Amino acid sequence: MATTTPSRGRRRAPSRMTRAAGKAAALQKPRVILALLLLLALTSVMLLDGYLRAEVGGDERVRSNASSSKVPDKVLDGGPILSFRGGEAQSQSVPEKTIALTFDDGPNPTWTPQILKILEANDVPGTFFVVGSMVSRYPSIVKDLVDQGNEIGIHTFTHVDLSYQSDDRIAREMDQTQLALAGAAGITTTLFRAPYSSEADAIDNYSWPVYKKLGEEGYTSVFVDTDSDDWKRPGVSKIIKWATPSKNKGASVLFHDAGGERSQTVKALGTYIKKMKAKGYTFTTISGAIRQGNGQNAENAENAQSGQAAQNGQQPGSEQGEQGEQAGGVAPGGQQGQLPGQSGQAGQGGGVNSLQAAHRTATGTTLYEGKALVAAVAVAEWTVPGLATGLAVVGVAVMGRFGMMLILARRHYRQRNKRRFSWGTPITRPVSVIVPAYNEKECIANTLKSLARSTHPIEVIVVDDGSTDNTSEIARSAAESFGMTNVRVIRQENAGKPAALNNGVRSASYDIVVMMDGDTVFEADTVRQLVQPFADPEVGAVAGNAKVGNRDTIIGAWQHIEYVMGFNLDRRMYDLLRCMPTIPGAIGAFRREAVLAVGGMSEDTLAEDTDITIAMHRQGWRVVYQEHAKAWTEAPGSLKQLWSQRYRWSYGTMQALWKHRKSLTDKGPSGRFGRVGMPLVVIFQIVTPVFAPLIDVFTLYSMIFIDFKAALLAWLAVLCVQLVCAAYAFRLDHEKYRYLLMMPLQQLAYRQMMYLVLIHSCITALTGGRLRWQKLKRTGEVGTPAGVG
Repeated sequence: MATTTPSRGRRRAPSRMTRAAGKAAALQKPRVILALLLLLALTSVMLLDGYLRAEVGGDERVRSNASSSKVPDKVLDGGPILSFRGGEAQSQSVPEKTIALTFDDGPNPTWTPQILKILEANDVPGTFFVVGSMVSRYPSIVKDLVDQGNEIGIHTFTHVDLSYQSDDRIAREMDQTQLALAGAAGITTTLFRAPYSSEADAIDNYSWPVYKKLGEEGYTSVFVDTDSDDWKRPGVSKIIKWATPSKNKGASVLFHDAGGERSQTVKALGTYIKKMKAKGYTFTTISGAIRQGNGQNAENAENAQSGQAAQNGQQPGSEQGEQGEQAGGVAPGGQQGQLPGQSGQAGQGGGVNSLQAAHRTATGTTLYEGKALVAAVAVAEWTVPGLATGLAVVGVAVMGRFGMMLILARRHYRQRNKRRFSWGTPITRPVSVIVPAYNEKECIANTLKSLARSTHPIEVIVVDDGSTDNTSEIARSAAESFGMTNVRVIRQENAGKPAALNNGVRSASYDIVVMMDGDTVFEADTVRQLVQPFADPEVGAVAGNAKVGNRDTIIGAWQHIEYVMGFNLDRRMYDLLRCMPTIPGAIGAFRREAVLAVGGMSEDTLAEDTDITIAMHRQGWRVVYQEHAKAWTEAPGSLKQLWSQRYRWSYGTMQALWKHRKSLTDKGPSGRFGRVGMPLVVIFQIVTPVFAPLIDVFTLYSMIFIDFKAALLAWLAVLCVQLVCAAYAFRLDHEKYRYLLMMPLQQLAYRQMMYLVLIHSCITALTGGRLRWQKLKRTGEVGTPAGVG
């Protein structure tokens, strides 16, 4: 064929392949980025969920028996309400015959609503010191709590002992809880109770700086006068007894609405309220107690002033009649210590709102960031458990598939290797071997050399698909040197592998055509073994046993394991089920009339081998696997080439399945693939591998944040199951077991890459896009198979 040399100074126009490759590369990059972003989003969701459950960043340390030498005595001996007005510590007690019911560790979807019903039924308010992570998980409960007139305080975001934490961690614990409150109920709060705190006299030298720092920022710290110890679950009567103040004293009483099983608390609370009301006690919130205390102080001051004024002849209240303060004046309200993102007090004035004087209306970025946090947590709350359930189903399905593969593969091996097994009258007539080639100068000679040794009569048709490296000339020269008079070389313009194969089928002289790749090497007996199943008139196509020739590298060894276990073991199973999904391009045989009847090799998909196989099924032909027909192929030698090849395979398979989706409704033998093969391929070659990376992510997450030993043992158990399957597959194929030593590393690296390729392919399928026949770089290192194995 004559070629035209471009004139000097003019640019040569890019070929169709070059343009297609450039377009494909341009399309792939954003899809890869999208795949990585999805993986990053999933990891972020898992980390958020783990943080909410204190699995990520959790700290279970609790300080005890520390010295309090640096804590002022007036604080240690003071009341349970500690504020820092003007930078000076001030303690306040709950007024006599007054109870401030406080509840820690909530909200909880089981116990908090029950407690709210009891409070509402008895017309009693409470102060709930909530954990930020729980607020973000159950925002509707917090909103109901606030709407009912109860008060909210902060109990940190993850329930950690702040005396062990850095200033940054303390700030995060407080700010994140404020955001959660803003997103859940549109408020922030100035009340705080430290986890694991009790009475004021338990403040030590480590926690005191924390209270001072938070006080300077506008928080009022709340402690306990009377502890019900309901967390011990001592019984209803003891909870009531321990929660009762002595000698008609006022008290900040501690209960829990979360953090464990709280049925005893729920049973005790209603009885306790009725008992204390009968004794003449009133109930209020912490802000209500502060307000009452301030009112009493103001009244005492006014009475003292009135007495002095009477002695001096003055009118009472002339100067300080307005000393009474709202609760917000002591709880760092007023305007002293105003927290970011707050707008005034949400509970000033008379009525019920005065019981919520510590609340501030969330505004600006605080409000929107809070809503975003709650929304993100909602996503995590639905996503992670859903994925966990899905992964459990996938895990069971994968284990079931392993079991089914082992059983059917053993049955297939025993059936096909019986002495008396026969496909029928041996096939001895000549067949056509079609070798499509595109830039195969490194491999084509070895391919023809192997065919020259064939023990079965053949004609060889090399279809050069517009190669630019003299592939056709090398093929002719090699055929001549090997004395092969049965070789024809057909050269065509570059049109892709399907077109090259169709050209070969049309040019074939015989009724059986064998298809192989230009980088593949056959054993001497391969063709004879491959065509014997055609003795059965029901057989329309045969899949051979493809082997990795360049298996002595790490990447080659990984692919060798995959070929033996993942491909050939699968084919044994699919053969018995009569739903073989793919005849490998490296080695396959077809009835020529059957190929022509289905329209030849289609260009509709990138996986023309899968496409033609499914088409044969739908025409009612049987497709079988011939394990003794072996072909040695050169697998990709770099990760980039491997990604390119597997991307084309997985995406092409999806295209083929979608193209033949109507096989699900086909009747009779032609519908067997749709009824059996299609679901199996979709579940185990697309859905399961797409979710499989999540198993590894969950395993890694568990190792780091939950239980390293248990997660490692689970991973090793799955690896052992896979090793057993792989070892059995190697035994059936008479392969050396030494390659299995690479399997643990394959699970850690190679498998993850294959999953990313499949995810990339799924994104491509969802977003649209086409790829052309991609050419991998070959080395020609796979020669005749003598001594390989």
